[in-house]
Amino acid sequence: MPPVSIPTIFGVHPLATTNAVLNALATLLLIAGWVFIRRGNWRAHRAAMVAAFLVSTVFLACYLTYHYLVGHVPFAGQGAARTVYFTILISHILLAVTVPVLAISMFVLALRGRWAAHRRLGRIALPIWLYVSVTGVVIYLMLYHAYPGPPAEPMMEGTAGDTASAGSISAE
Repeated sequence: MPPVSIPTIFGVHPLATTNAVLNALATLLLIAGWVFIRRGNWRAHRAAMVAAFLVSTVFLACYLTYHYLVGHVPFAGQGAARTVYFTILISHILLAVTVPVLAISMFVLALRGRWAAHRRLGRIALPIWLYVSVTGVVIYLMLYHAYPGPPAEPMMEGTAGDTASAGSISAE
């Protein structure tokens, strides 16, 4: 199958930008959900949190699609910027794998009416989910705008994992 040619916007694949927008939207929804529950508006809280979960689910589908189409995108920054980028990226990845488990656990607790456990877990889940959403945007900005490398070329079928190297991990 020949490579798929997808136009870029300012040299950035549109799905990469979509991923950043979805992360930013998830951040806003999470903050809104927190504000709503602090004000005692549980219906608005529920709506905001369901929306945040749906936005994050769409993000995951777009993220996987993007990396299937584009493959690996190396970070072009050097020196301190590289250290900062990889510190953020590694913490982002490690915490991102916990978000689906935490979010689903929160929904299960809420559906079962286990409000005390839901609140306790929320004190852990919310900061992690917020950190992952915010750092997703930061990674995007660093990778594609602050330290852009050459434009990503679409990959041939079956080669998505062939270009990754230990020193050039990337996300978003």
